[in-house]
Amino acid sequence: MNGEAEKTQLKKTDWKTFGIVTLGTVILSVGVYFFKFPNNFSTGGVSGISILLGKIFPVLSPGVTMWIINAFLLLAGFLILGKGFGFLTAYCSMLFSFLTWLFERVFPMDAPFTDQPFLELCFAMMLPALGSAMLFNCNASSGGTDIVAMILKKYTDLDIGKALLVSDALIAFSACFVFDIRTGLFSILGLIIKAFVVDSVIESINLCKYFSIVTTHPEEVCAYIMKELKHGCTVLDAVGAYTHGEKKLILAACRRSEAVHLRQFVRSVDPKAFMSITNTSEIIGKGFRSV
Repeated sequence: MNGEAEKTQLKKTDWKTFGIVTLGTVILSVGVYFFKFPNNFSTGGVSGISILLGKIFPVLSPGVTMWIINAFLLLAGFLILGKGFGFLTAYCSMLFSFLTWLFERVFPMDAPFTDQPFLELCFAMMLPALGSAMLFNCNASSGGTDIVAMILKKYTDLDIGKALLVSDALIAFSACFVFDIRTGLFSILGLIIKAFVVDSVIESINLCKYFSIVTTHPEEVCAYIMKELKHGCTVLDAVGAYTHGEKKLILAACRRSEAVHLRQFVRSVDPKAFMSITNTSEIIGKGFRSV
């Protein structure tokens, strides 16, 4: 019976992950097509290369170019990396290319939405950053240069992060020559913004609260954490340095939505309890993230 329950829970988790990466890819596609392409913001990656090639070879639209490049990289990934190559990455890469191509057919963009390039740059960076963060959080990606990184990691000793940063910087810098200085500077600024925003969004998505609670009512607090919040906790013996009174130190972690309830409960059962609450985005273990 427990085995069947675990399988059911696993299926629910798989469908939830599938839904999250699909939504993330849609958000990514909207940001790239409606804000990045019309303004020629070449901030790196396959989309940046597609924008540059679309200008050099007008017969190829950025959407079609991106589809071709992603398909080629996916094929190379399966041939070189084998079956271990991620299904979610392949799915997101193809969905990203398809949605971009579909938007070109259904909502052709001959010009940007507004005459405010900085405003559009914000959306061109924020939406893809949010979408990418949702994918990374599910151990997926939109493919593209990430596949190149996986291949390089397998066969070379290169610092992949620095190599990709350099390649993205070259793509952004190339916009100065393919388009104009103004577009190139916006592309370079967008690349810098993207580097900070993606990490910030990932941390925000995974943000949890870590509690250190010094109390004389450990049984009630632990029971609440385990039965109501469905989390574990650790109890340590503690001695007050000033009063020399014996107390218990409870260590526990919970999600942001649960933190308020735990704080209120501790205050209700032990008004003199001392609590230290910190933010953390890297909690690995049962009830949170797997390794």
